[in-house]
Amino acid sequence: MLDILIVEDNPEIGRLLRDFLTKESYTVSLAENGEKALDIYERYGAKLVILDIMLAGMDGFRVCTKIRQDSNTHILIASARTGKEDQLKGLRLGADDYIEKPYDIDILLAKIRGIFKRKYAQHLLVSGSISLNTETGSVTVGERKKKLSGKELELLRLFMENPGVTLKKEYLFGAVWGSDSESEPQTLAVHVKWLRELLEEDPKKPAHIITVWGVGYRFE
Repeated sequence: MLDILIVEDNPEIGRLLRDFLTKESYTVSLAENGEKALDIYERYGAKLVILDIMLAGMDGFRVCTKIRQDSNTHILIASARTGKEDQLKGLRLGADDYIEKPYDIDILLAKIRGIFKRKYAQHLLVSGSISLNTETGSVTVGERKKKLSGKELELLRLFMENPGVTLKKEYLFGAVWGSDSESEPQTLAVHVKWLRELLEEDPKKPAHIITVWGVGYRFE
C-alpha cells in the first residue's frame, strides 16, 4: 500500500510535492487526473490522498466520492478554490481536511505527520475477539494465538483498518499482491477462505469477513 497518493494536474507542483515527500521517506505516487488516480488507488491503495479539485475530466469532488465509497483512507483536499461552499462540499463528500493553495510546505508536512501519527501509529487493532498487533504481526482470537502468513496479515490489517467498508476485490488484490504480481486474482479468494478458517467460529457462516457478491468483502 502507498503512503501517499497525490492527485495534481499541475505537473510542476505535483513533481515537487512528490519529490519532497519521497525525501521524507514516504512511498508516493502521482496522478495528473481523476481517472488515473482511481486506477492507482484500486491497484495499490493509499493511507493518504492529497487531492486537487480542479482536474480535467473527472474533478476532485467526484474522485473524493468514489474513494470514500470503498475506503476510510484519509483524504486531504488541497485546492486554490477557497470559497466556503467548496470547502463545505468537499467535507460533506467525505474529505477529512481542506488546505488552501498556495500552501506553506512546512504546514502541509506538519498536517501529514499529524495524520500518520494519529491514524496509523497505533500498533494494536481490535475488533471484537480479534486482536492484531501490526508491529509484531501477532494475532489472537479470544485467548488463542493464531499464526498467519505475511499476505494473510496484510489482508487482515486492511480489513481491520476499514471496518464496515466494502473493499473491492481489485483494490484488495492490488494493495496486497501488487499490480505486477504473477499471482492470479483467485488467490484473494483462497486467502480469504484461509483467514475465515483461522478467525471465524463457523467459516461457512462468517460473522467478520462478509462477502459482498460481485464487489468484494466487508469486515464487521
